[in-house]
Amino acid sequence: MIAIGGSIGTGLFVASGGTIAQAGPGGALVAYAAVGLMVYLLMQSLGEMTAKIPVAGSFQTYATRFVSPSFGFAIGWNYWFNWAITVAAELVAAGIVMSFWLPDVPGWVWAGGFLFVLTALNALSAKAFGEGEFWLALIKVVTVIAFLVAGVLMIFGILGDHADPLANWREGQDVFHGGWISIMAVFMIAGFSFQGTELVGVAAGEAKDPRREIPKAIRSVFWRIMLFYIGAIFIIGCLIPFTDPSLLSSGEADVASSPFTMVFERAGIAFAAAAMNAVILTAILSAGNSGLYASTRMLYAMAHDGKAPKIFGRTNSRGVPMAALFATAGVGLFGFLTALIGQGAAYAWLLNVSGLCGFIVWVGIAVSHYRFRRGYLAQGYDVSDLPYRAPFFPLGPLLAFVMLIAVIAGQNYEAVLAGRGLEVLSAYIGLPLFLGLWLIHRLVTKSRVVPLMKMDLSAPEDIEESAKVRSARTVAGN
Repeated sequence: MIAIGGSIGTGLFVASGGTIAQAGPGGALVAYAAVGLMVYLLMQSLGEMTAKIPVAGSFQTYATRFVSPSFGFAIGWNYWFNWAITVAAELVAAGIVMSFWLPDVPGWVWAGGFLFVLTALNALSAKAFGEGEFWLALIKVVTVIAFLVAGVLMIFGILGDHADPLANWREGQDVFHGGWISIMAVFMIAGFSFQGTELVGVAAGEAKDPRREIPKAIRSVFWRIMLFYIGAIFIIGCLIPFTDPSLLSSGEADVASSPFTMVFERAGIAFAAAAMNAVILTAILSAGNSGLYASTRMLYAMAHDGKAPKIFGRTNSRGVPMAALFATAGVGLFGFLTALIGQGAAYAWLLNVSGLCGFIVWVGIAVSHYRFRRGYLAQGYDVSDLPYRAPFFPLGPLLAFVMLIAVIAGQNYEAVLAGRGLEVLSAYIGLPLFLGLWLIHRLVTKSRVVPLMKMDLSAPEDIEESAKVRSARTVAGN
């Protein structure tokens, strides 16, 4: 539920309209399906490593152990930055959605208020976060299911008044608007929409029985998310023409008028449209809540590995790393950009910055898994002993890696060719940041790639068990 909750947010409820407007219904489906395939392969890679070594700072820990300390350093800070910025993006969207009811209240007021609520919830305990996130995610899941059911009823003419549900998909309707160029252009938004599925890796460090539960989550969560996204995109494509100006084809559009809201309005259910906006607000707060948790735990793990100031590794009596939480919440103050440069512009900027950072983390997962499996075999272990085994290795991580590199390189080449500096900066700023962290750490520490035979493949439970064995031997010897 945490993985589902983290990935169902503004990317589905709000930004999906923009993808259909830019690439047409068919182009949007292709983009989401391609990113979905990539995520499927990455989830398998993550599941294999996480089930074997469940730790709170999973991504940076794996990158450090299986690639190099410098690579892990850069991945860890990149992931922290990714989700910290995502929290800010969700706050921006929350202020915009609130303007649906209270247009005269400035967006920064809502951003500050919601930031305080999310910080307070995370400050209670990991249990409080998990319980709260479960119910917030459940609301979103039920809503998406209700939307899918209502959409199918509208397509078959049982609900609302829609004469030809397949009119937008017929030949001559520009189903793939802009061709492959537009499909590549919406990959960033599609990738942002799926980001959050990797949260199972972060939550594994505080799960009760990760070696049993993580494989179950990996096997099920992807197909559920794919059903939600592909189903929703198809229904929106059937019921709303991609030429509709309300599909957020520009950054300054009214985000409160999401395609979900529009579908309910066209079904003649006015109250449901208002309720849908409330659900969108719930989804935004849920995704922000997950992001605050994930980035806080990553900063905490980096502090314990010597990659961040030690103060971020301290916890209170409830086991919450408060210093890391407050540092991460401070980044959420970017939400106040709404008062400075306009709500739509702030949302688009933060969306782009966060999206690329997420792709970089996914690259780290693919590389780490490929190296992990090679080291595991080199040290004489049998893959049949793994709690979860990725079925498509080595093709899975290699294919995901190639797809990610292509997406990162070509996500906004139009802005590069046109010389639009601000767009280029917002689209690619995460890449030089990551490379700079990696290279500077390598120059300072002189770290190198970890040899396969020297990889640390031990899990916290293995270390604890070894300590018990040593203690028992000591007692027996005495």
